[in-house]
Amino acid sequence: MHMATRGKRYNEAVGLLDQEARYAPPEAIELTKQTANAKFDETIELHLRTGADPRYADQMVRGVAVLPHGVGKPVRVLVFCQGEAETIARDAGADYVGSDELIREIENGFLGFDVSIATPDMMGRVGRLGRILGRRGLMPNPRIGTVVQQDGIPQSISDAKKGRVEFRLDRTGLIHVPIGKASFDDDRLMDNLVTLVDNIIRARPSGVKGQYIRAAYLTATMGPSVPMDVDRLSDLRIE
Repeated sequence: MHMATRGKRYNEAVGLLDQEARYAPPEAIELTKQTANAKFDETIELHLRTGADPRYADQMVRGVAVLPHGVGKPVRVLVFCQGEAETIARDAGADYVGSDELIREIENGFLGFDVSIATPDMMGRVGRLGRILGRRGLMPNPRIGTVVQQDGIPQSISDAKKGRVEFRLDRTGLIHVPIGKASFDDDRLMDNLVTLVDNIIRARPSGVKGQYIRAAYLTATMGPSVPMDVDRLSDLRIE
């Protein structure tokens, strides 16, 4: 069987790493930026292997974090609402606002947005989009603050625009979330990492026994994974 070969840039990036080491978070950020040597501004992601089993409801990890420095890209927000709420959403900076007509557009293939928010009165109609939006992580959900009353619309839009990221356990027990771009300075990436880790630790489900975070890595879009010291990562907290 033919095995894919890695390119010269990737192999050079691997050469920067000690394969036996587990780096402290600041060192991991510095190394990950060094490995991001593509011709575009690579995204830097946190990847966690957890002790949670997604087959059990009381071990499902899911939540949101508002990263203080965003993720380095514009966020397009769609709001399902009607009446006075439409004016509120538009004034708050939503990119797309509406009700039945928006639902029809999405059924016809429109997916040009990154976050969707809905008022509770719309969820009966939005529910029919579950198969389309659910698999893409775009379905409004009260547990992550995207189903809100009319007076909560401006704050939800503001959070989404500033750098709201969702984290959730995938079916293999992994969590992977962007923390910014390689062009960010180390301090901004560290601030974002601290905020994200703090939120993930606070979201630990009651059903998870033993070690919650078992392995942690930072990686740039085109670079190798940089392993982190789990104990030092787990100590990160918002001051």
